[in-house]
Amino acid sequence: MTICVAILLFPDVEVLDFAGPYEVFTTAARVHGRRQADSAPLFRVFTVAESEGLVRARAGLEVRRDFSLTAHPAPDVLIIPGGVVDAELDKPEVIRWIAAQAAHARITASVCTGAFLLAKAGLLDGRTVTTHWEDIADLRARFPGLTVKEDCRWVDEGEVVTSSGISAGIDMSLHLVARLAGRELAVATARQMEWREC
Repeated sequence: MTICVAILLFPDVEVLDFAGPYEVFTTAARVHGRRQADSAPLFRVFTVAESEGLVRARAGLEVRRDFSLTAHPAPDVLIIPGGVVDAELDKPEVIRWIAAQAAHARITASVCTGAFLLAKAGLLDGRTVTTHWEDIADLRARFPGLTVKEDCRWVDEGEVVTSSGISAGIDMSLHLVARLAGRELAVATARQMEWREC
């Protein structure tokens, strides 16, 4: 069975926050496909965005979404990247969408300041989480009901997983590949990417 991985895009999203997980899951699908050519693709990875047309990510990179918030495949894994999230925090339709998708996804994960969006959607209440080191104090102040860990790459709380900043999203995604498809595939994916570990 193919596992659908949806990655949210928004203006000023941090590039590696979405591109890192995208690379991990698509590489894992490719590596798996080489080993089991007759099986369905392991992962189907796609992007979702509120705005039509190109999304201007942080530093000006323009990315075209695959689907809108209102018409997309149901995600098994929902990835919420970070970046400059202030505008997204003030969009009820985005927060509602995150909460609605998370209600049916097997795993909802954030990278970096994407944790703020999960918290605003009520998905982190009472949980242990992490975010970019620079934003830990702000996350604690805005959402005092969270236990925010420092100095860790990711925190796995079962159906909700949060990672620290930027490149940590790659580590977290490799961890998710291991959870969903086994450590052997995660290690092979990291090797294919020439990543240091998983």
